[in-house]
Amino acid sequence: MASLRDLGLSEYEARAYRALLRTGPTTAKDLSRASEVPMGRIYDVLNSLEQHSLVRSQAASRPKKYVAVEPDAALDRLLDEKKQELQTQAEQYESVVDDLSTELDAGEPVDGQFWTAAVGAEEATDLLLERIAAAERRVVVVAGAPATGFDLGTIGERVTAELEAALDRGVEIRVLLSPATVDELPRSVGRRYTSELADMEGFEVRTIPGIDGTFNVFDEIEVCIEVPHPLSADEPFAMIDVKDIEFATSVKDQFEPRWAEAEPLTFG
Repeated sequence: MASLRDLGLSEYEARAYRALLRTGPTTAKDLSRASEVPMGRIYDVLNSLEQHSLVRSQAASRPKKYVAVEPDAALDRLLDEKKQELQTQAEQYESVVDDLSTELDAGEPVDGQFWTAAVGAEEATDLLLERIAAAERRVVVVAGAPATGFDLGTIGERVTAELEAALDRGVEIRVLLSPATVDELPRSVGRRYTSELADMEGFEVRTIPGIDGTFNVFDEIEVCIEVPHPLSADEPFAMIDVKDIEFATSVKDQFEPRWAEAEPLTFG
């Protein structure tokens, strides 16, 4: 059940405000009895409610009387305070992230291999988006067959958005698609490519038949490989991420001749 405490009031403040709505204009002493807020605390509580602009006082009367602000106005004020508080916190967190981004350094890739896997459509997509976001120089995207187990329209939009962000960072991106994948792409992805990506520096899309696998090469040191379900084409796939300079270089070397043979892609 919703409570005024959810909007930042203390238990005593919530009791006092609710009691004022019932009693109408009243003194602190009478409000203490009506709200069951101890007399030793009631003035502090009323002062706090006044600071929140939830209570008005009649200073000219003796003893001083208090009245509650109408609920709609009171709730709007509490909501505005919470929004401002959250905005301030968000700005503080953004500042912390900015500071840490310059302080933390992933370092140069180490020799040897490291691999990880994400199983399931959502997890695999998150891994792919994470690696695109981490790219610093070059990204190669090869999609030989439409991936199964997820909504290609939704995922295509998310991947396209992440590719656009990478281009804004100065990352060079080459995308090689099979005709089957092109046919499966939703119109929304094609429209976004035409209107937002096609003219961006460092971005190029080509198509060529005869490619079956789906993989991505990042900065020539890392490869993400889509793995279809071995027993059911309708089940979510997995994604394996391999960090290995020698392997990534080998994959890219095999990619280059196919890229040279491919035709530039245009969306009608």
